[in-house]
Amino acid sequence: MTISQVIQQFVNLAVNEKKLDELDKIYVTNRLLALLNLSDYTPTETTEQSDNLLELMDAMVQYAFENNLIDDSSSAKEQMEAAIMDLITPRPAILNQIFWNKYENNPEEATDYFYALSQNNDYIKTRNIAKNIGFTTTSKYGDLEITINLSKPEKDPKEIAKARDAVTSNYPKCALCMENEGYQGRINHAARQNHRIIRFNIGDEVYGLQYSPYVYYNEHSIFLNEKHIPMKIDRKCFNNLLSIVEIFPHYFTGSNADLPIVGGSILAHDHYQGGHYSFPMEKAQAYATSSLKAFPNVEVEFVNWPMTVIRLRSSNKDDIVDASELILNHWREYSDEDLDILAYSQDTPHNTITPIARKKDDQFEMDLVLRNNRTSEEFPDGIFHPHPDVQHIKKENIGLIEVMGLAILPPRLVGELATIEQFIQDQLPLEEVADMHQAWAKQLKTQWQEEGQQLNNAVDYFIKNEVGHKFERVLEDAGVFKLDAEGKAGILRFIDSVNAI
Repeated sequence: MTISQVIQQFVNLAVNEKKLDELDKIYVTNRLLALLNLSDYTPTETTEQSDNLLELMDAMVQYAFENNLIDDSSSAKEQMEAAIMDLITPRPAILNQIFWNKYENNPEEATDYFYALSQNNDYIKTRNIAKNIGFTTTSKYGDLEITINLSKPEKDPKEIAKARDAVTSNYPKCALCMENEGYQGRINHAARQNHRIIRFNIGDEVYGLQYSPYVYYNEHSIFLNEKHIPMKIDRKCFNNLLSIVEIFPHYFTGSNADLPIVGGSILAHDHYQGGHYSFPMEKAQAYATSSLKAFPNVEVEFVNWPMTVIRLRSSNKDDIVDASELILNHWREYSDEDLDILAYSQDTPHNTITPIARKKDDQFEMDLVLRNNRTSEEFPDGIFHPHPDVQHIKKENIGLIEVMGLAILPPRLVGELATIEQFIQDQLPLEEVADMHQAWAKQLKTQWQEEGQQLNNAVDYFIKNEVGHKFERVLEDAGVFKLDAEGKAGILRFIDSVNAI
């Protein structure tokens, strides 16, 4: 196809798929001609047809590269892609009007519309996300979900060097700021021309709903403050989480913790994550119940989960907020030296909470996951952090998503696990396995020979299952009150101390 035919098909297809109004055809055609530095346009019929907007976008990006309009860097290509798809994306004011009109009929209809739009206009990188590897592992806490993240394209060394040497800018202040909406991007900041944000109020503050470009689960959402202010776990946070699930009752929402090591997110900008998804932690049942003297109408459960989860449930939103604040404030100052839990080292605080909110029928639910970020000589990365013997699988901070039972593992594991599989099958010597995996690989080989083969399972299935068991250990390491007799007695002491206030 000629470039004129590509443009013609792109515009016609966008109209046919109702992503563009018929009246906008000439306007969008001319904007594409300007983007591609074309002064002539000769639309003609061709037997070569495409029914895929992204393939047609690719053809225009390739034309731009071949004609020296952009260089071969991923950032330049992303900017051109975003500029093209921006032309078939409603402007923010129009999009917000459509969204809230649909919301009046049904909140789920509104988010379905916005999620589909964000996929169709290539803001959500569906083609990249399809490269991710995902599987589940059965554990004593229920199924755990594992993702090896291959969706984010790697930059080459030259591009990394250019980004390092590029002039720094304070606009937008961070990747979450609303100023990213429509931003062209630069070599050290992602292109966001096709990015849109839905505005809504919580009290007297404006928040935005957007989706993650590299979603880890269905409708992976980000709720962000219009102001660039630090995130904090406090009463306002609890109220905001419950307010969000009031507005979007089919979504959960939660926050990363607000301390280093136990927080897996951008601490500089007040935001939460959410989505239309049920994580393994939500499905976990209580192993015991309790009560709060100050809030007799709030149900209290201790969840059978490797991390320490106190689940609160009530039809009264304010009671949940009050009870969450009471537990947080007490936990901030709480120590249990027998269990290595210290609230402070000198003036440095260690205790905080990862909260997750849901609305189920007329009941509000808040999971309070107790966190502690203290380090020691034995565990310099964190006492309640993945310990050294599992860090060959997962060393990074355990953030909100991992807390709920979805492991996000690094792409390096694909090649590393492949060498372990070959070693188990006597196709590679141990020396070819990465040093950090060798002890584990030897253990797996023995295990496979003694147990795995008898189950008639494929070796890759066996290895993936063992990766899942490593993640199970990761979560157990991060739990402050372990699910043994000592830990269960410890969490009861904590609740008793809350009730003694």
